Amino acid sequence: MCDSNLKILTAMEKFNIANLPTKIQKLERFSKELGANIYIKRDDHTGSEISGNKIRKLEYLTKDALAKGCDLLITCGGIQSNHCRATVVAATLLGMKSAVLLRISDTPPVTGNYFLDKLLGADVKFCTREEYSKHRGEIMEAMAEEYRKQGYKPYIIPEGASNAIGTLGYYNCMEEILKQEKEMGITFNTIVVATGSGGTYAGLYLANEVKKLGKRIIGMAVCDDTEYFTNIAQDIATEALQYLPEHKEEVLNRGNIEINDKYVGIGYALSRPEELEFIKKFARQEAIILDPVYTGKAMYGVYNELQPGGNISKEDNILFIHTGGLFGLFPISETFPL
Repeated sequence: MCDSNLKILTAMEKFNIANLPTKIQKLERFSKELGANIYIKRDDHTGSEISGNKIRKLEYLTKDALAKGCDLLITCGGIQSNHCRATVVAATLLGMKSAVLLRISDTPPVTGNYFLDKLLGADVKFCTREEYSKHRGEIMEAMAEEYRKQGYKPYIIPEGASNAIGTLGYYNCMEEILKQEKEMGITFNTIVVATGSGGTYAGLYLANEVKKLGKRIIGMAVCDDTEYFTNIAQDIATEALQYLPEHKEEVLNRGNIEINDKYVGIGYALSRPEELEFIKKFARQEAIILDPVYTGKAMYGVYNELQPGGNISKEDNILFIHTGGLFGLFPISETFPL
């Protein structure tokens, strides 16, 4: 078992794995179409194999794992999980073994993120959707126990790396955004991010609260509902205060959490024709690839909320955080409406 008696990490203790800072660029044609000022932060450029938002969280979690003497990372997600792929890459990069619990309905083709998991040598265990929903924690703990018997020291990372340590990655991202605002001479009133496990949103919300920034942080839910993610964000952010000694007595305002669940569509990792058409339109308009699980739904939400009667002001400077997901497009390429 890992040594849990080591000192608590602070917000500054992490591995520098991602290519940071990621650039911010204006979406010129998209902005012109909607009559708004819309920018995008390219967290899809955090790396190649490690592309996307998960690596910001994993920089902290892998530091914690190695500090506790662990040599194996265990995590979970859907068959095309960006998080699982990034975890496997991070583990391999740091000389650790990796194992992933993947949720499936049928025997999956070896493609996309799952292909990369296999290519990089991860041990893969499958479970049903019901098993995943109700028992993933127990299953991962059973996996960990088996590895302990083999002499490994496993470290379990939750779905999406969304816990108090992982969320520090997006607390730090907000600090990065503040520096870029000064460099660019702009203030982003509204920041929008896809929300699937809650940790990315929680980090942005936490920074917004403790730094008294007054920004509007919108989480576009890609599954579940507003109440679910409000609870998740509040819980993760509150727990993360222990890693910010100067802010540990802060009381976070739950009322400032804003989750929009109008664009979940037909379910997690399931796409409606209009969502796929939007991804195609956006790619041809801005030469930026959105994914069907997260950013496609979230940016589709931005597009709709900027229409008459929508809930995002065209007067604001809007920053959309691109959380990656390119590899998730390939498994559906044959059915994509090109």
